[in-house]
Amino acid sequence: MTNLKISIDDLEPIGGLPLLFNVDTEGKRTMDWLSENKSQIQDLISKNGALLLRGLKIISSKQFGDALETIFDGKLIEYKYRSTPRTGLRGNVYTATEYPSNEVIAQHNENAYSRSWPNRIGLFCMLPAQEGGETPISDSRLIYERLPEEVRLKFEEKGIMYVRNYSDMDLPWTEVFQTEDRAEVEQYCVDNELQFEWKDNNALRTVQVNPAVAFHPVTNEKIWFNQAHLFHISNIAPEMRDVLIDSLGEENLPRNTFYGDGEPIEEDVLNMIRDLYEKTKIKFQWQKNDLLLLDNMLFTHGRESFVGERRVLAGMACPNR
Repeated sequence: MTNLKISIDDLEPIGGLPLLFNVDTEGKRTMDWLSENKSQIQDLISKNGALLLRGLKIISSKQFGDALETIFDGKLIEYKYRSTPRTGLRGNVYTATEYPSNEVIAQHNENAYSRSWPNRIGLFCMLPAQEGGETPISDSRLIYERLPEEVRLKFEEKGIMYVRNYSDMDLPWTEVFQTEDRAEVEQYCVDNELQFEWKDNNALRTVQVNPAVAFHPVTNEKIWFNQAHLFHISNIAPEMRDVLIDSLGEENLPRNTFYGDGEPIEEDVLNMIRDLYEKTKIKFQWQKNDLLLLDNMLFTHGRESFVGERRVLAGMACPNR
């Protein structure tokens, strides 16, 4: 079969998105086309951090998983040590985060709160929303560069402490760790340097200090790579925040973040970070059969609120360790 050779001349910007390629398989099977062009696709993701393939003929979650494994040359990663509710489908393919449609999901690098994360993620649109539901992305390098130096230095010096209390008010530990066996949870915590404490009524609390900034494994660029703004209590609407604090106390909030030494993170600093994500975000309107491929370290992703039914699938690949 002839290699179609994706050329830079075939690519165009869309709503600020680095690259869009309108796929024409010329009658070839989708998997054959992806296999023949995967080296060019991989190269474009490595150089640009984000690529939107538009018009692929993918009709099922299994085929989506097969497509990602073809592109990324490896098996997809299980979503473990979870932070959001999702439904697992076949072959480590998942639904996108199952939060109510009226909620906005803040920009984030997948699993940046953890010691392990995927270097590549893929999002596939099976059904676009009637209105809204975009998946905005932002360049993690720009966030780092545009933060005031004193803010960057403080985070780099201290890191970020992630505190989680697992319960039905957020996610129970059985869902987060995908097991009902305490021994398995404890082993995961030991392996990943998570401090853990079992509380009354089978409750669990974990604490972990992670870096706020990472070096990209290929370019060696410094990037803003954490979820301080997303895990912090200030990410919740004020009225709900007050209810949680009144009913649980700050010590028992489902999740919160601090500087690595336990010092509270200033809310105005977190709002500055959120504002940077808002100012740098790139949005495009999903079309059916769109496949968004991201370098998970170079680009964040989020979700806008939406109206109507929306079905976007997600898969993760290329673990950092």
